[in-house]
Amino acid sequence: MIDSGRNTILIVDDEEGILEITQEYFERKGYEVYTASNGIEAIEIIESVKIGCCFTDINMPQMDGLQLAEHIRKIDNTLPVIVMTGYPSLENTIRTLKNGVVDYLVKPVNLEQMDLSLRRTMRERGLFVENLILREEIERRARLEALNNELLSRVDELNVLNRIMEDFSGSDSTYGIFNKVVSLGMQVVKADKVNFYIHAEHVSSFIPIASTDLDESVEEGITPELAQLFLDVISDDQPCLISKNSGVIGLTNNIQSFMVVPVKIREKPFGVVTASIVVNNQIANGDNSFNTNNRVSTDKDQCVNNGYQYSPRLFSEKDIYYMNYITRKAASAIENIALYENIYDNLFSTLYAFVAALEARDSYTRKHSTRVADVAYIIGRIMGCSEEELDVLSFAGQLHDIGKIGIRDDILLKPGRLTDEEFEKIKEHPSIGADIVGKLGLWEREQDIIRHHHEYFDGSGYPDGLKGYEIPKLARILSVADAFDAMASDRAYRKKMDKGKVVAIIEGCSGTQFDPEVVTAFLNVADDVWPHDS
Repeated sequence: MIDSGRNTILIVDDEEGILEITQEYFERKGYEVYTASNGIEAIEIIESVKIGCCFTDINMPQMDGLQLAEHIRKIDNTLPVIVMTGYPSLENTIRTLKNGVVDYLVKPVNLEQMDLSLRRTMRERGLFVENLILREEIERRARLEALNNELLSRVDELNVLNRIMEDFSGSDSTYGIFNKVVSLGMQVVKADKVNFYIHAEHVSSFIPIASTDLDESVEEGITPELAQLFLDVISDDQPCLISKNSGVIGLTNNIQSFMVVPVKIREKPFGVVTASIVVNNQIANGDNSFNTNNRVSTDKDQCVNNGYQYSPRLFSEKDIYYMNYITRKAASAIENIALYENIYDNLFSTLYAFVAALEARDSYTRKHSTRVADVAYIIGRIMGCSEEELDVLSFAGQLHDIGKIGIRDDILLKPGRLTDEEFEKIKEHPSIGADIVGKLGLWEREQDIIRHHHEYFDGSGYPDGLKGYEIPKLARILSVADAFDAMASDRAYRKKMDKGKVVAIIEGCSGTQFDPEVVTAFLNVADDVWPHDS
């Protein structure tokens, strides 16, 4: 806030009598009066006290009045200066105007004349100060509005970036990521069409894998010129923004703005994403609307029909920034999924190799796990299991006996009847198997099935003595499939049983060892699952 000087005046004159008279006069008028005999003294006062108006003589020693006025104008252009002189001249008058002097009085000066000049000057200065204050307030508000708009823009940008990150964090397949890129491109940069192309390097082409309306943004496939543009974008690792008049062959006539963004994974080219703004789709998609005041529209047909000025919407640098961010997050998500799938593929291969090594120790049980998984899958399908449950059954079936890798060969391969102590050791294999799978970071559901596939429906099984529906459903299914294959296969201690006996034993154990519902489903498929070489 600018201080007006609180009716404080400064009188500068080398005649002491004039200083005394004017000081006494204006103090009686209620002013606070400071006096100086030359310009240097006046400057010292001005630098220490807020002065509202300065009266100064022109001819003074050390620094005259015009030099003082010029100095005042440089340090405070709001402080009015009134010049008093006994030697008026055109030259002095012009110099005073150049130095910002607001009034020019000729000596001898009448005190009332000085008072009138002072009141007029202070009134004008008040208006001037008010204007300055108003301008400062307007400028301050403008700065605050600009800062607020910048802050809102940053907040919007962060919201968009967070939304993009959240969307990709929930993707669990590469196919889902491809379609997420297309969806986000439509929503975030307000594109009318988005295409995701994979670079098929071995055939030197780009293959569309996700799109809003598969490849309508190019005419009859990708022209060599458009393919070369894609290659240049990948090579430079920089997005490209072009208009329909850029001369790129392959863009349809209704494309107004077009961008190409590279997708790289571990610095290797993976593909490109293209986004288009189509001329007559802009209003339909809600991106812009008529401005009836300015008679401007982004829809060309409406302009022609209504006489409005055509103003097409184009992609901006921020749109490129957002689209580039989308593709980088997509690349990261694709890499993570590929790494995850590769890790688990290797892990599954390792576990299956353990099972194969285990079964290789005993020629009688070779392929037992695979057969159990197949039979469990068939029973589960008859019982209406979901695709996810069937996948879990297949996986758990393959690994259900992996815990036997911790059982000594003299027990595991013993041709005769096991002792009670040996059988207690055998009973440890479900817990060992579940522990192996658990330590490798696999899912709890599979662990539970492996752990509980030897639980009995009446509660007399192991390792936890679960009863009835306390036993996981898929473990109850696996239990029947495991027992069936054990009886229908040759073992070290006996030959396989005939089909009628096997079916009779399973049916007879319904409600004791096995879940009656699972037994019923098994009986419906017993003929289908019986070994074909019997």
